[in-house]
Amino acid sequence: MQSSALFSAVKFNPPPTARVKALYTANPSTVDDRNHMAAAANPKWAQKTITLPPHRRGCHLITPKIVKEIGQDLSEFKCGLAHLFLQHTSASLTINENYDSDVRDDTETFLNKIVPEGRSAPWKHTLEGPDDMPAHIKSSMFGCTLTIPITDGQLNMGTWQGIWLCEHRDAPTARKVVVTLNGI
Repeated sequence: MQSSALFSAVKFNPPPTARVKALYTANPSTVDDRNHMAAAANPKWAQKTITLPPHRRGCHLITPKIVKEIGQDLSEFKCGLAHLFLQHTSASLTINENYDSDVRDDTETFLNKIVPEGRSAPWKHTLEGPDDMPAHIKSSMFGCTLTIPITDGQLNMGTWQGIWLCEHRDAPTARKVVVTLNGI
């Protein structure tokens, strides 16, 4: 009972309402309310598996290759999401600096310092080589998926943002990325 009295004595001031500008809305006079979403949005999907050529160990800017491969489908979307899924456990995807390659080199240096590697490392999983378990850990740190907004037929990333493939193994290997687009 005391807690009820305590809470009723506290005056609640709700925060100001945030206003969001809708970029894409249906004209209410032309859409039947029962089918509003279907008629207004006309959602669509596209999917493509892209095989990336083998890259040496390190972080590599792959935005141009991805955009080249999905460009025709991408151009058909006014608003939506692009989902990228890397089908591997010893490489990763991330979004980061697209201009200065030193950032990619420094990121690789950082990963190598925080994840021990080699025969003296404490890993049990060594059947596939001394770089394999560290590659799995690095892949889990960055992840194998990205979601990027689509606006007016383009990936809506910041000026200095790019898509990176981070190759964590010593031997270059072709990698597959499934890109799924959905939106209107």
